[in-house]
Amino acid sequence: MITEIARIEVRPGREKEFEEAVAQALPYFLAADDCDGVDLHRSPEHLSRYRLTVRWETVEHHTVAFRGSEGFAKWRGRARGRTGSALQPRGSSGRNVTCGAPVRG
Repeated sequence: MITEIARIEVRPGREKEFEEAVAQALPYFLAADDCDGVDLHRSPEHLSRYRLTVRWETVEHHTVAFRGSEGFAKWRGRARGRTGSALQPRGSSGRNVTCGAPVRG
């Protein structure tokens, strides 16, 4: 399992539009081969900064299969204009090596 992590800066005042665009684009991600889920997180300290995480079976499913798909082009089209520049997120991919959650009684 690979997690794509993209930090996206949204134009101030366009945050709601961006969130709606991501919600509308979810089917493109989820229909892609071996996409295991998508999450969008908004920074409480920087309200125009988001972190988009997408879980893939392999790096190639993200970098080759999805990026070469019609769904990726549609996702880019929905997000364009709401972000700083032409949706140039800073991102990386990684494999989870450990995780945990607190036990609540």
